Amino acid sequence: MAEPASGSAGRTKPAYRFGEFAVSCAERRLLRSGREVPLIPRYFDLLVLLIQRRHEAVSRRDILDAVWSDVVVSDGALTQAVRTLRRALSEGPREASYIRTVSRHGYQFVHAGVVESSDGLAPPSPPAPPGTGAPVGGAAMAAPDGRDDRTEPASGEAGDPFESALAVLLGRRTGGPAGELEAARREAAEALHALGTAEGLRRLDRRPGHEAARALLRDARWDVPGAGAVPLVGQPGGLKAGAHLVLLRLRRAVRLAGGRWTAASAGGAAAGAVGGAFGGVVLSQAPGSSAPPSVAVAMAIVGAAVGGLGAAGVGAGLAAAEALARSARPLALVSLGAFGGGAIGAAAHHIGRWTLEGVFGQVLGAVGGGFEGLLLGAAAGLGYALSTPRPGGGMATPHGRARLAAAAATGLACAVAGFLLPALGGQLAGSSLNNVARSFQGSKVGLAPLARLLGEPDPGPVTRSVIGAGEGLLFGFGLALGLTRRPR
Repeated sequence: MAEPASGSAGRTKPAYRFGEFAVSCAERRLLRSGREVPLIPRYFDLLVLLIQRRHEAVSRRDILDAVWSDVVVSDGALTQAVRTLRRALSEGPREASYIRTVSRHGYQFVHAGVVESSDGLAPPSPPAPPGTGAPVGGAAMAAPDGRDDRTEPASGEAGDPFESALAVLLGRRTGGPAGELEAARREAAEALHALGTAEGLRRLDRRPGHEAARALLRDARWDVPGAGAVPLVGQPGGLKAGAHLVLLRLRRAVRLAGGRWTAASAGGAAAGAVGGAFGGVVLSQAPGSSAPPSVAVAMAIVGAAVGGLGAAGVGAGLAAAEALARSARPLALVSLGAFGGGAIGAAAHHIGRWTLEGVFGQVLGAVGGGFEGLLLGAAAGLGYALSTPRPGGGMATPHGRARLAAAAATGLACAVAGFLLPALGGQLAGSSLNNVARSFQGSKVGLAPLARLLGEPDPGPVTRSVIGAGEGLLFGFGLALGLTRRPR
């Protein structure tokens, strides 16, 4: 997150002091009485944002745009971040000494004693010995009902932050809404990573419910700097833990991927409409063409339908890949993009063929289908993965030029695929439409006039490759532009 301007150009990044706490923007540290309180980077960014805009209530939308600008997360991530900050600041569950919730709007930093100065904080105290530190946020884990585990520990857990966090992670704390229980378990997983992943796993061992706990630890490790590995293969209950991890990410995928899938479909439809309209105009104006000007409207409609349908399949695969994959995002994008494109392409091919043959009695020539969708989907996944690298996984939401660059890279990858398809025996929308038109006597829609502009008497390899490259470029560009649209 870029630091907002806090003064004139060239001014050093400020430090903030309030109560027993100090925040260094330059060193990115939160100190409490000189001792550093560990916070993951995004939570630190959120704290700084709230302090810098402390004279107003900051909306959830503004927070998500500033702190999570490059990735899509659910509202639960923000709620969890605020809960962690409150515990880091030792704020009780019913207090609002530092961060106030503004109903149906957002949050505001309300501590009145903030002093801003040029950066220059004292160094932190030496770290606490292993096993005695506090979890992420610097406070003890709290139960879902808001109680502090330091004051009401379970038997055998007094003074042991590992056991306190494990109790929450394994579901031994009960009470409270399901959403709060889920958030508390994830926070417990992050706390164990902050305390020591290897020791947390050793203590978890084969306790009842360890499979689901191991899955959550595996998923949470991406959000804690310095977290250790959480292997599943060859571990006790590894197969069951893997199933829990898949279900965990599938639930998140359903929550997050829907809006991106819709936007990707709309982007593909818009690109198809533009490509169809442009092709129709060129066709109607080409020498020797008998196509009327209205063909541009018809081809725009066809292009929107084909582009939207294709983008629905490929976009669903890409959105699912971003939601599900963390450690192998590029491979997941290519694989699921290919799967989504191939599936929707095969379905559209057979439905279209059966419809035209059943209604009009026409046996179609070569038209695109599963193979074309698979290759185009893989190319879109590759271009998108290369242009939106996210080592920690997640749904990328680049802004401005970065977003245009991602769309252009995806479009170029799809253009290469579209250019190569004719040599591999494939047919994209333009060539397929030409073959369909030949099945109907008297049809005025065909690519022969365009082929003559490219030096071929009839649509041949050059015509099909050029048109395929153009279709792929527009499809990939529109798909990625829609996919990266940040949900409102």
